[in-house]
Amino acid sequence: MFKKIYIEEEAKEHFRAKRIMAKYPNAELISCTHYGEIFNKKNQNFRLQKQEPALIIALKKGAKILPTPEGFGIGSQKNYYFSHMLNCIYDCRYCFLQGMYNSAYFILFVNYEDFFQEIEKLEQDKTEKYFFSGYDCDSLALESVTNFAAEFIPFFQKLKYSKLEFRSKSVNINIFKNFKATSNIINAFSFTPSEISKSLEHKTPPIKSRIKAMQNLAKDGWKIGLRFDPMIYSENYQELYQSLVEDVFSGLNLDNLHSVSIGPLRFPKKMHEKIQALYPQDSFLVNNLTLRGKNISYEEKIENEMENYIIEQVNKFVNKNLIFSCKNF
Repeated sequence: MFKKIYIEEEAKEHFRAKRIMAKYPNAELISCTHYGEIFNKKNQNFRLQKQEPALIIALKKGAKILPTPEGFGIGSQKNYYFSHMLNCIYDCRYCFLQGMYNSAYFILFVNYEDFFQEIEKLEQDKTEKYFFSGYDCDSLALESVTNFAAEFIPFFQKLKYSKLEFRSKSVNINIFKNFKATSNIINAFSFTPSEISKSLEHKTPPIKSRIKAMQNLAKDGWKIGLRFDPMIYSENYQELYQSLVEDVFSGLNLDNLHSVSIGPLRFPKKMHEKIQALYPQDSFLVNNLTLRGKNISYEEKIENEMENYIIEQVNKFVNKNLIFSCKNF
């Protein structure tokens, strides 16, 4: 998959780095002192790199576990997020990552044990907390390379007060067959209506495939999260989202439904300008969007109407205490 792999000098002897390099013996291997030398360079061609991204293997320095913005969560007072990777193999037109980073290359931080150490420290206060992965990447899409789920599942299953959410559009769920389901692991699938997904979520598995994967995990006892995030407007959004909600809940074991969250489409102004420059002919990045404060988003009336409508549809299947509005992440 990777023809070119960059690796930090300090990461070369790490056992996870060695495993990955052994997996790609024909890849061109390039050393660097720090991943920023490659990743943060200006005037990179994001679109060209997206067609054939390289992998950068690095060690995560500084704080690895960060508190989520206020207003984000699914029921706990303490919420954290972390990123074992930066960038995603998928190519969703609304993805904020393409406006955040100069490069489309993937960074994989292989020092998982340092993440574990910070999580264990937070566990010591003996209060419930959530940890969210899949913010700066897709949690499961590159599992065959990262072994992320293979290592984080058993780690979290030993914890009493901490819960982990895998956020993903991937159907790469085979790793979960190797473990017994536990209530503190949540598989959260992101959904948009199929018509919208086909138009905007390039390279992602079809909605039907994601629903099937979700159903299979629920049947095996794993907790499921439904993420209608971001909400995408169209003139017939009510018809599209009604159909989506019905499809998602059809055949789903509701005993294993953990939560449903709904989030708006929002871009910081400068980020939107950067993304729009990548796709100057894409009407999606212009139609119905407006400047609200520091963000580009739908008009407040449209956003509220959409959220209320989706909540109304979801509420036909589950109680409102399982539905969360996530507007700041």
